[in-house]
Amino acid sequence: MAPNATIVKIELQVSDMDRHYYAGHNLTLAQHPSETEQRLMVRLLAFALHAHERLEFGPGLSGEDEPELSLRDYSGEIELWIDVGQPDESRIRKACGRARQVVVVNYGGRAADLWWDKNAAGLRRLKNLTVLDVDTDAVEAMAGLVQRSFRLDCQIQDGEVALSTDSAQLGLTPTVRHGAETRAA
Repeated sequence: MAPNATIVKIELQVSDMDRHYYAGHNLTLAQHPSETEQRLMVRLLAFALHAHERLEFGPGLSGEDEPELSLRDYSGEIELWIDVGQPDESRIRKACGRARQVVVVNYGGRAADLWWDKNAAGLRRLKNLTVLDVDTDAVEAMAGLVQRSFRLDCQIQDGEVALSTDSAQLGLTPTVRHGAETRAA
């Protein structure tokens, strides 16, 4: 019998001074049995960085042809496609053909660098692609915040992110490896 996903409930408060976006989101995330807490929190960070009333999580690890997060216009077209980790170059090319803007939130230290080195030549040609890097130490610290149910405050200013729960605080600064980061307004 296959193990079930773990349900994680997050009350996310976003104060994004860079985009003048201030809202609360009650999120329920399904953590696939093979998904680490690090990856779960990078997905949550990607949501916070691009928070919007229409931004939604996709099917996750099981959705091969769907984004991990997407922002769709009112006709259903994908405005913003977000993936986490190191997706295949072919997946990214397809995403760039289907969405106005594609963002990959890359993490994993040396693995992230190797992925970029392998795929950089092809990815640099994609004009609607942005690749963000999140520091390995920051990802590990974020994983320490995970509980089955928790509140997370996220403040963003000048590209810097401050995350806090009732018991912990941390700061991080995602860096743009490729493209010009244009976050949904």
